[in-house]
Amino acid sequence: MTAPATHPPLQVRRRATARFMLGHPARWIALGFGSGLSPWAPGTVGTLWAWLAFLVLQQWLGDLGWALMLGGGLLVGWWACTRTARDMATPDPGAIVWDEILAFWLVLWLLMPAGLWAQLGAFVLFRFFDAVKPGPVAWADGVFKGRRGERVGWGQGFGILFDDLVAALCTLVVIAVWRWL
Repeated sequence: MTAPATHPPLQVRRRATARFMLGHPARWIALGFGSGLSPWAPGTVGTLWAWLAFLVLQQWLGDLGWALMLGGGLLVGWWACTRTARDMATPDPGAIVWDEILAFWLVLWLLMPAGLWAQLGAFVLFRFFDAVKPGPVAWADGVFKGRRGERVGWGQGFGILFDDLVAALCTLVVIAVWRWL
Protein backbone atom coordinates (compact mmCIF):
# COMPACT_ATOMS: atom_id res chain seq x y z
CA MET A 1 0.00 0.00 0.00
CA THR A 2 1.41 3.36 -0.95
CA ALA A 3 1.24 6.42 1.20
CA PRO A 4 -1.08 9.17 -0.03
CA ALA A 5 0.66 11.99 -1.87
CA THR A 6 1.13 15.04 0.27
CA HIS A 7 0.45 18.40 -1.23
CA PRO A 8 1.34 21.72 0.31
CA PRO A 9 -1.75 23.44 1.65
CA LEU A 10 -3.16 26.10 -0.61
CA GLN A 11 -2.66 29.56 0.76
CA VAL A 12 -5.65 31.77 1.28
CA ARG A 13 -5.63 34.75 -1.07
CA ARG A 14 -5.31 38.04 0.78
CA ARG A 15 -6.52 41.47 -0.22
CA ALA A 16 -4.20 44.44 -0.15
CA THR A 17 -5.26 46.82 2.59
CA ALA A 18 -3.43 49.52 4.51
CA ARG A 19 -3.10 47.13 7.45
CA PHE A 20 -1.67 44.42 5.18
CA MET A 21 0.76 46.90 3.60
CA LEU A 22 2.07 48.11 6.94
CA GLY A 23 2.70 44.53 8.09
CA HIS A 24 6.06 44.20 6.28
CA PRO A 25 8.52 46.59 4.54
CA ALA A 26 8.39 44.54 1.32
CA ARG A 27 4.66 45.22 1.06
CA TRP A 28 5.19 48.95 1.56
CA ILE A 29 7.57 48.95 -1.42
CA ALA A 30 5.65 46.53 -3.66
CA LEU A 31 2.36 48.36 -3.10
CA GLY A 32 3.98 51.61 -4.18
CA PHE A 33 3.89 53.31 -0.77
CA GLY A 34 0.11 53.02 -0.80
CA SER A 35 -0.60 53.92 -4.43
CA GLY A 36 -1.38 50.27 -5.20
CA LEU A 37 -4.22 50.34 -2.68
CA SER A 38 -6.32 52.45 -5.04
CA PRO A 39 -9.67 50.75 -5.71
CA TRP A 40 -9.62 52.26 -9.19
CA ALA A 41 -6.86 51.34 -11.69
CA PRO A 42 -3.99 50.79 -9.24
CA GLY A 43 -1.48 50.45 -12.10
CA THR A 44 -2.42 53.87 -13.41
CA VAL A 45 -2.33 55.38 -9.93
CA GLY A 46 1.09 53.78 -9.33
CA THR A 47 2.36 55.22 -12.61
CA LEU A 48 1.05 58.68 -11.65
CA TRP A 49 2.82 58.31 -8.29
CA ALA A 50 6.02 57.37 -10.16
CA TRP A 51 5.71 60.48 -12.33
CA LEU A 52 5.27 62.77 -9.34
CA ALA A 53 8.07 61.07 -7.38
CA PHE A 54 10.39 61.37 -10.39
CA LEU A 55 9.74 65.10 -10.68
CA VAL A 56 10.55 65.53 -6.99
CA LEU A 57 13.60 63.24 -6.95
CA GLN A 58 15.18 64.59 -10.13
CA GLN A 59 16.14 67.72 -8.18
CA TRP A 60 18.67 65.64 -6.22
CA LEU A 61 19.52 62.74 -8.54
CA GLY A 62 21.74 63.01 -11.58
CA ASP A 63 22.35 60.24 -14.09
CA LEU A 64 24.50 58.20 -11.72
CA GLY A 65 21.93 58.58 -8.95
CA TRP A 66 19.13 57.43 -11.24
CA ALA A 67 21.20 54.50 -12.52
CA LEU A 68 21.83 53.41 -8.92
CA MET A 69 18.19 54.01 -7.98
CA LEU A 70 16.94 51.91 -10.89
CA GLY A 71 19.49 49.12 -10.35
CA GLY A 72 18.84 49.01 -6.62
CA GLY A 73 15.11 49.37 -7.22
CA LEU A 74 15.18 46.36 -9.52
CA LEU A 75 16.91 44.17 -6.92
CA VAL A 76 14.88 45.40 -3.95
CA GLY A 77 11.72 45.35 -6.04
CA TRP A 78 12.31 41.75 -7.10
CA TRP A 79 12.48 40.76 -3.44
CA ALA A 80 9.54 42.98 -2.43
CA CYS A 81 7.29 41.85 -5.29
CA THR A 82 8.10 38.18 -4.69
CA ARG A 83 7.47 38.46 -0.96
CA THR A 84 4.25 40.45 -1.36
CA ALA A 85 2.83 38.20 -4.10
CA ARG A 86 3.66 35.20 -1.91
CA ASP A 87 1.94 36.83 1.08
CA MET A 88 -1.11 37.54 -1.09
CA ALA A 89 -1.02 34.00 -2.56
CA THR A 90 -1.37 35.45 -6.06
CA PRO A 91 1.27 35.30 -8.84
CA ASP A 92 0.77 38.91 -10.03
CA PRO A 93 -1.59 40.93 -7.81
CA GLY A 94 -2.94 44.13 -9.34
CA ALA A 95 -2.12 46.01 -6.14
CA ILE A 96 1.61 45.46 -6.69
CA VAL A 97 2.66 48.60 -8.55
CA TRP A 98 6.42 48.74 -7.92
CA ASP A 99 6.80 47.34 -11.43
CA GLU A 100 4.98 50.34 -12.91
CA ILE A 101 6.94 52.75 -10.74
CA LEU A 102 10.34 51.35 -11.67
CA ALA A 103 9.54 51.00 -15.37
CA PHE A 104 8.09 54.51 -15.68
CA TRP A 105 11.09 55.97 -13.83
CA LEU A 106 13.24 54.35 -16.52
CA VAL A 107 11.13 55.92 -19.26
CA LEU A 108 11.28 59.37 -17.67
CA TRP A 109 15.00 59.12 -16.93
CA LEU A 110 15.74 58.45 -20.60
CA LEU A 111 13.14 60.95 -21.86
CA MET A 112 14.11 63.95 -19.74
CA PRO A 113 14.47 66.80 -20.12
CA ALA A 114 11.11 66.91 -21.83
CA GLY A 115 8.10 69.16 -21.69
CA LEU A 116 4.77 68.34 -20.11
CA TRP A 117 3.21 67.12 -23.38
CA ALA A 118 6.09 64.73 -24.08
CA GLN A 119 5.85 63.39 -20.51
CA LEU A 120 2.08 62.97 -20.88
CA GLY A 121 2.60 61.17 -24.19
CA ALA A 122 5.09 58.83 -22.52
CA PHE A 123 2.60 58.21 -19.71
CA VAL A 124 -0.20 57.34 -22.16
CA LEU A 125 2.08 55.10 -24.24
CA PHE A 126 3.41 53.29 -21.19
CA ARG A 127 -0.08 52.72 -19.78
CA PHE A 128 -1.20 51.43 -23.19
CA PHE A 129 1.64 48.92 -23.41
CA ASP A 130 1.25 47.87 -19.78
CA ALA A 131 -2.55 47.48 -19.81
CA VAL A 132 -3.21 46.16 -23.34
CA LYS A 133 -0.01 44.07 -23.49
CA PRO A 134 0.45 43.91 -27.26
CA GLY A 135 3.07 41.64 -28.86
CA PRO A 136 6.30 41.54 -26.88
CA VAL A 137 4.63 42.71 -23.67
CA ALA A 138 2.16 39.79 -23.79
CA TRP A 139 5.07 37.43 -24.38
CA ALA A 140 6.98 38.92 -21.43
CA ASP A 141 3.87 38.71 -19.24
CA GLY A 142 3.56 34.97 -19.87
CA VAL A 143 7.20 33.94 -19.53
CA PHE A 144 7.31 33.77 -15.73
CA LYS A 145 3.63 33.28 -14.89
CA GLY A 146 2.84 30.84 -12.14
CA ARG A 147 -0.24 28.70 -11.91
CA ARG A 148 -3.10 29.59 -9.61
CA GLY A 149 -2.63 27.96 -6.23
CA GLU A 150 1.09 27.38 -6.85
CA ARG A 151 3.52 28.91 -4.38
CA VAL A 152 4.94 32.16 -5.73
CA GLY A 153 8.68 31.88 -6.30
CA TRP A 154 11.51 34.12 -7.46
CA GLY A 155 10.61 33.53 -11.12
CA GLN A 156 7.12 34.91 -10.68
CA GLY A 157 8.50 37.79 -8.63
CA PHE A 158 10.82 38.70 -11.48
CA GLY A 159 7.98 38.23 -13.96
CA ILE A 160 5.99 40.93 -12.18
CA LEU A 161 8.78 43.36 -13.06
CA PHE A 162 9.73 41.91 -16.45
CA ASP A 163 6.60 42.67 -18.47
CA ASP A 164 6.61 46.30 -17.27
CA LEU A 165 10.25 46.70 -18.23
CA VAL A 166 9.35 45.39 -21.70
CA ALA A 167 6.42 47.87 -21.77
CA ALA A 168 8.91 50.63 -20.91
CA LEU A 169 11.21 49.47 -23.72
CA CYS A 170 8.30 49.49 -26.19
CA THR A 171 7.37 52.99 -25.02
CA LEU A 172 10.93 54.20 -25.56
CA VAL A 173 11.10 52.59 -29.01
CA VAL A 174 7.89 54.36 -30.10
CA ILE A 175 9.19 57.68 -28.75
CA ALA A 176 12.54 57.18 -30.53
CA VAL A 177 10.83 56.36 -33.84
CA TRP A 178 8.53 59.36 -33.43
CA ARG A 179 11.53 61.66 -32.84
CA TRP A 180 13.42 60.12 -35.74
CA LEU A 181 10.55 60.73 -38.20
